[in-house]
Amino acid sequence: MTTLYTMPGTCSLSPNIAVAWLDAPVEIHNMAYGDHKNDDYLAINPKGKVPALRFDDGDVLTEAAAILAWLGATHGSEGYARDTVLGRKEAEALSYMTSEVHAAYGGHFGPGNFADTEDAQAEVKAKTYQTLAGHYDRLNKVLTENGGEWYLGQRSFADTFLYVLSRWIEQTPLSISDYPGLQQHRRRMEENDGVRQALKRQDMDPIG
Repeated sequence: MTTLYTMPGTCSLSPNIAVAWLDAPVEIHNMAYGDHKNDDYLAINPKGKVPALRFDDGDVLTEAAAILAWLGATHGSEGYARDTVLGRKEAEALSYMTSEVHAAYGGHFGPGNFADTEDAQAEVKAKTYQTLAGHYDRLNKVLTENGGEWYLGQRSFADTFLYVLSRWIEQTPLSISDYPGLQQHRRRMEENDGVRQALKRQDMDPIG
């Protein structure tokens, strides 16, 4: 069976939720934190990151947006088609969330990759949180303008990644209460059976 490799606290929760929403025939293999650097997993994904999707023939697909696109195309309904308005907007939203917002967290998760001294790393973090605040403002605005329930006005995989980002904000000096749309979206997501199933499979708890 096709296997999705996940790890607690990571963005692999996004495709994990998608698997639950689609009831797709994908096995979830949740690793303990740190196992992504073990030789067994590096043989699957030399990047040493999650998520990774391994197919029966041994082929491996990485990157959350790519995995979500495959899940939608293979196991989704017509609503996941890329030639629909929702499908196009979903691809755009996921590209933004994964390539810009997720990437901006680099200064938070690994400030030592950008500066050597403690003072310089503190500056990196300060700039990072300033950048993230701008991203969260934009995410909150788009969600609100689209009705507030789903990021694009209808449920899509963009909501799965937005949920990840709304959890990560708790690790920063930023407050979710400053983004009421995102706060309500996170609460609604955690009431969803598929989200709860994915959290359990990934040894994670709702934030509440």
